[in-house]
Amino acid sequence: EASNKFLAKMEKEDGVKKTASGLLYKVIEEGTERPTSLQDTVTVHYKGMLKNGKLFESSHDAGDPVQFPLNRVIKGWGEGLQHVGKGGKIILYIPSELAYGERGAGVFIGPNEALIFEVELLDVAHAKGEKK
Repeated sequence: EASNKFLAKMEKEDGVKKTASGLLYKVIEEGTERPTSLQDTVTVHYKGMLKNGKLFESSHDAGDPVQFPLNRVIKGWGEGLQHVGKGGKIILYIPSELAYGERGAGVFIGPNEALIFEVELLDVAHAKGEKK
């Protein structure tokens, strides 16, 4: 319930958009070329936070950007990163059902927890056969 209240509050923030799945996002910088498929591989810098702002993960802390196919991450990432282009920045407010759901993850992410990710999309590698 606390996660739902948080998302309802964030939905009212200036510039925040909502998708049919319930994902909320705010594009900070548009960027150029967008991922067009969940088979695309992206290179990103990001930080992940709980709804109270507590940082639980950051590629900046590790020192290197992270690369992964969009079909190998939580649903909110796969969907959300298709709304920003290479060189762009986006904030994702992800409902628990598009993140880790009832099971949670690791030590910090509890069951049914909404998450916030600030993501900088550094590069997009389109899957073979995909239109750019």
